[in-house]
Amino acid sequence: MKKLIPIAVAAALLLTACGNGNYAATQLPVKETPPATSSTPAKQRPCADGKDALASYAPDQNTPAPGGAMPAGTFMAEIKARGRLIAGISADSYNLGYRDPLSGQIQGFDIDMIKAVAKGIFPDADTNPKRIELRVISSPARIPSLRDTKNPVDIVARNMTINCDRWNDIAFSAEYYRSGQKTLVQSDSVAKSTKDLDGQTICAPAGSTSLDNLKAENPQVKAVTADTDTGCLVMFQQGKAQGISGDDTVLAGDVAQDPYAKVLPQRFSDEPYGLGISLNHPDFVKFVNVVLQQMKDGTAWKDSYDRWFKDALGPAPVPPKAVYGRAEAPTR
Repeated sequence: MKKLIPIAVAAALLLTACGNGNYAATQLPVKETPPATSSTPAKQRPCADGKDALASYAPDQNTPAPGGAMPAGTFMAEIKARGRLIAGISADSYNLGYRDPLSGQIQGFDIDMIKAVAKGIFPDADTNPKRIELRVISSPARIPSLRDTKNPVDIVARNMTINCDRWNDIAFSAEYYRSGQKTLVQSDSVAKSTKDLDGQTICAPAGSTSLDNLKAENPQVKAVTADTDTGCLVMFQQGKAQGISGDDTVLAGDVAQDPYAKVLPQRFSDEPYGLGISLNHPDFVKFVNVVLQQMKDGTAWKDSYDRWFKDALGPAPVPPKAVYGRAEAPTR
């Protein structure tokens, strides 16, 4: 029987096409609750040059305190003079970055990270929405948007995994969230793991580590891509794909929108999220790392987790510990 597209996804399609955010949505209950994110330290991820992929730039004596004056010559001072922080984000990743159907505002865990960074530069960011410019980008556009010299973004918060290859093109903040990859299938599927899906068409976002992990986990699946998480969900609901593979945070949102879906329990990757920043701005990376550490040390990080993930992923884990020690690359 052909499945109907739930209202929430149809609304997301309208959002993609029109960008106005004036739509209604129906949230359906999650039938499978993935386990909470691991609170144990991430394993070291050595790159070819011997560096740990998770290592970011350590704040130093020249890094200004959030909310204070931004020293002349820093990228933070440039952002402040412009009057707004420009961020690349998702608008269709439920609970990470998505447009609320009632208010029309883009919100989620990733958006909270951006708001905290903006407030560190602009103390009035809470009350002045013009302090943040949110640019909706696709997964494949995450890295190019940081390297575009004509119309770049300052920072990307779009559930982006820190890895060695990406460090060749952009810089990362310290890890701000640890996810892991799973696979979503139809609720009547007898599969127990991704390895049971030989010959089936499985969608993963283009330009994501999820696609590479899927192929490595089961080379016998027919991997297809979509530019957005919603694109994969639509393919699944139209019968063009028998499953979706991606971060458990994203799949939890997909299941909340589709009564005919479930998430397989097997978790076959470790996905540490970092905020993407240009290699040209290590001073900004250091500043962002101070902001993130303040969130983790206080209640802001847990408050955000509880708001967006607690119902689907369980109690908040210990926030991921920052790893430092990366030397600054030559300016590009």
